[in-house]
Parts: sequence; C-alpha cells; structure tokens
Amino acid sequence: MKTKFHRFIATVLGLALLAPAAFGANKEMVQLQTQIQDLQDKVARLQQSNDERFGAMRSLIEQNTDTVNRVANSLDSISHSLQTSTADQGGKVDQVSAQVQSLHDAVDELKARLAKVSKQLDDMAAAQQNLQAPGQPGQNPQLPPQSQAPPPDVLYNNALSDYNGAKYNLAAQEFGDYIKYYGNTDLAGNAQYYIADIEYKQGNYKQAVQDYDKVIEQYPSGNKASAAQLKKAYALLNLNQRDAGVRELRALIARYPKSLEAQQARERLNSLGATATASKPSPSRPR
Repeated sequence: MKTKFHRFIATVLGLALLAPAAFGANKEMVQLQTQIQDLQDKVARLQQSNDERFGAMRSLIEQNTDTVNRVANSLDSISHSLQTSTADQGGKVDQVSAQVQSLHDAVDELKARLAKVSKQLDDMAAAQQNLQAPGQPGQNPQLPPQSQAPPPDVLYNNALSDYNGAKYNLAAQEFGDYIKYYGNTDLAGNAQYYIADIEYKQGNYKQAVQDYDKVIEQYPSGNKASAAQLKKAYALLNLNQRDAGVRELRALIARYPKSLEAQQARERLNSLGATATASKPSPSRPR
C-alpha cells in the first residue's frame, strides 16, 4: 500500500516538473509563429511596393520608346526632305547622308539601351518570383548561367567608339562578337555593315563586297541595307568591275528610289556616263 502511494506521489511530482517545460515550449512556438506571420506580412508589403515600382518604370520605358519611335519617324521625313532639297547640290549630298545616318545610329543605340532596361526589369521580376516560390527540400535553386559576353549596348557602343577612333582591327573584332552573341537584335545589321566598311577603308574591296552582301541579304529591312548596297557598288568600281558596279547602282535606285543613297547612286552613274536604268535593246528590223 505504501509502495502504491509512493508511486502516485512520484507521478504527481513528475507531472509538476514537466508542466513548466511544456508551457515554455508552447510559448516559444507561439512566438515563432508570430514572427513568421510578421515576416510574411513584410514580404507581402515589399512585393506590393516592388510591383508598383516595376509598373511605374515600365510605363516610363514605354513612354521613352514611343518618343524614340517618333524621333525615328521624324528622321525618315527629314531624310526624304533633304533628298529632295539637295538633289542639285552635288557633293553636299554625301555629307548630309552621313549626318543623317549618324542620327539613325544614335536612335538605334538608344533603342538598344531601352530594350536592355526593359529586359533587366523582366529579369528582376522573374528573380523575385523565384525567391517567393516554395523550393523543394534537398534541392538548391537553379540559377541561370551568366553569359561571358558584355551587355549588347556596351559591346556595340565600344565597337562604334573604336570605329570612330580609327581603331579598325579592334572595332572589327568587337562588331564580330556582337554578331556572334546578339545576331538577332536590331543592331546586328549595323555591326555587319561596319565590318564591311572597315574592310573597305582598309582597301580590302573583295572581302568588303562579300560582307556588304551579308547586310543586304541577311538584314534587308535594316537601316544599313541601302548604304551597304551603295558601298558594295563603290567597292566593285574600285576593283575595276565597272559593269557590275553599274548594275549594283541601278539595283539600288530600283530598290530604294527615295533614299539618299539612291541620289548618290544617280550622281555616280552620271559621272560614269551611265543612265539610271539600263537601255532596252532596239527591236531588230525584219529583213
């Protein structure tokens, strides 16, 4: 009887000792849940704030893109007006054409920068979603491999700067890298044109003809296509291939009749004593 009583006392004392520990653990669990809930609320507020910022930045980029497009359209109108107004001013056409082309290049570079900013916003939004997505236990998040190439606008602008600085070998390598890594972008045709133009400046007319052909064939809708065809004709003439050069100048006029390059082609044909269109053979008289 005493033994049972002693066991009962021991059990009661054990429960009395365990109760504070259980109460303490339960309290810590409640605190942990409270902290987790607080953290989730902060993450939700941060998400809302980031969404608002992303939306504002996207709106600003769209507005800037619209402005750039209007500038590009204005440049096209200016080009047509200049083509008309300078038709009788001889050598000034070449200078005006180069200036207008420089403006086109500046607009293209601005478009590339806006596209880069837009892509960075998309990448940031995607990364944020990946952070919020629940990961599977035992697995590390998969990070996208980073390209070893510089950003497209940096690579193109460096190449253009070296080209303008007459660092032709370095510029050709950089333009080649741009085509290698970013061959599907709007400025890829420009990069190919400058590679051919470097060869032209260095007197390598045969290779320049081949690379101008790449601009014409691979990037027919780019803003360097007409310039590439004009310079291809010049290169052929420098190779003493007069007939081929004349055919190329006539093809340019037929393909881009309202361009400044077409006006230059007409003047070059006049200096060669050729017409803008091939003369049709006279019909043979019946005998």
